[in-house]
Amino acid sequence: MHTAPILSLDHAEIGRSHRVAALVPPAHAPEWGPWLEQIGFVAGEPVRVLSRALLGGEPLVVRIGQSTFALRRAEAACILLKSEAA
Repeated sequence: MHTAPILSLDHAEIGRSHRVAALVPPAHAPEWGPWLEQIGFVAGEPVRVLSRALLGGEPLVVRIGQSTFALRRAEAACILLKSEAA
């Protein structure tokens, strides 16, 4: 059985469906973990990148459940994903 590699949201392809696997906030900003959970980034939730800014790819426009957010790349890098089955 082949398991898809886990990647972070900042590297996710635009439009591709994923599920949140885990949150790993950076040591310099541990408060990002609880904040991301509060706005809906919890394990198992469906997530997809809708768009990125042209220069630098920041912010990312992200759909989590029924909500849409703009995240900085550093925030999106905290969100680990698993791909949806094709």
